[in-house]
Amino acid sequence: MKSPLLSLPGAVPAEGVDEGVAAHYGDLFREQRALAEGTGFVDLSHRGVVAVTGDDRLSWLHLLLTQHVSDLPPGRATEALVLSANGHIEHALYLVDDGTTTWAHVEPGTRETLIAYLESMKFFYRVEVADRTADLAVVHLPAGSITAAPASAVVRETPYGRDLFLPRDGLEAFAAQAGPPAGILAHEALRVEQHRPRLGFETDHRTIPHELGWIGTAVHLQKGCYRGQETVARVHNLGRPPRRLVFLHLDGSEVHLPPAGSPVRLADDGPDGRRIGFVTTSARHHELGPVALALIKRNVPVDARLVAEETAAAQETVVEP
Repeated sequence: MKSPLLSLPGAVPAEGVDEGVAAHYGDLFREQRALAEGTGFVDLSHRGVVAVTGDDRLSWLHLLLTQHVSDLPPGRATEALVLSANGHIEHALYLVDDGTTTWAHVEPGTRETLIAYLESMKFFYRVEVADRTADLAVVHLPAGSITAAPASAVVRETPYGRDLFLPRDGLEAFAAQAGPPAGILAHEALRVEQHRPRLGFETDHRTIPHELGWIGTAVHLQKGCYRGQETVARVHNLGRPPRRLVFLHLDGSEVHLPPAGSPVRLADDGPDGRRIGFVTTSARHHELGPVALALIKRNVPVDARLVAEETAAAQETVVEP
């Protein structure tokens, strides 16, 4: 969906999966600094919104998701995944329940397949699943923001700020009183700084939760069966995920930023060395300079010097080997 906020002064449309909202509004670093200081907002209205209602909604979702949600209190935010039978990540949901409805926002382009899966698993449970993307838009307020949420909004409070589910027809009115807008590139740069994985960016067809540090935040290890649990339990008990997420400090003298998918190699192996991973997200940070997240082989030493494409990179551990 194309956001009406693309008509704001300076808005430059994003491309790729984030098409439909602004990449930035003319000053990427100013927008980052504003978010870091707790001001402004980010338009995430291109994300999908899924609602689950019915008396059995939480107990039913508990059976399908990696997170413990059977007794999720109203207003408490959580994250959850849907895994394949082999334990690979298929969907990521950012959840909150308001006492009558469980709301989730999901990655652009994923809501149709998620809803199809949920519908196929309803059986005799008293639940209804609805696509509410046409009605509601997601907006992010950074941590420390004093902007008040409209009374009509559903609020999802997290350590990184508040996600608001707003009536879509009230998006422009909210923007007019919420402070300076920040584009998706500023939001992504801070996400990379915070080491937070994103579906479709840090994941591929064989990613398991342990590789990204989603154990604990999106996966509960003390709950009952769900699809893919056998893989989660086995890898947790053995302690040997095949890959691990790292944060990279990139050489700031390089003009070029290695894009997602760029090969990561050991610096000591030279330009023709063996590929030991790949860049998942790269960004220009207002304080740290060029940075990235990458997935590398688990057994790469934590002090090894790396090269991302042709850019020297120092790694910072996110997931312990």
